[in-house]
Amino acid sequence: MKYRRAVLSLLVAVVTALVVWSAQTGGDAQGPPADPSAGISAPARTPGDSGLPRVAVADLPAQAQDTLRAIDAGGPFRHQQDGSAFGNFEGHLPSRPRGYYTEYTVETPGSPDRGARRIVAGQDGDFYYTGDHYSSFARIIR
Repeated sequence: MKYRRAVLSLLVAVVTALVVWSAQTGGDAQGPPADPSAGISAPARTPGDSGLPRVAVADLPAQAQDTLRAIDAGGPFRHQQDGSAFGNFEGHLPSRPRGYYTEYTVETPGSPDRGARRIVAGQDGDFYYTGDHYSSFARIIR
């Protein structure tokens, strides 16, 4: 009986701590982004961009700026997936017809694979940056 009471007390303490933590963080259990630039939170908005934050090219990581230059030049690209269709299945970008968006890798120093950073380009010259593999985006202002 004593053991059961101790386990119940511990369980109540853990649940209480989780409820307090959730209330303090707004219920976001994902934690901080792995890439400091992933949390771009510029308050400015542009019509038609679904209220996404905006980021100037100069405020992007150097590797993202390199990727933009490669896109502008038509390549070369290091990864075979670069330039492939981006489906926007998460729905974070403005809704467009299938094939409107293409994606490009933004190199992540020290990453053994493509990493989580991408630039997504639209056919009308709109560009978006994600530092957290499509969980959030910022519209790139050029």
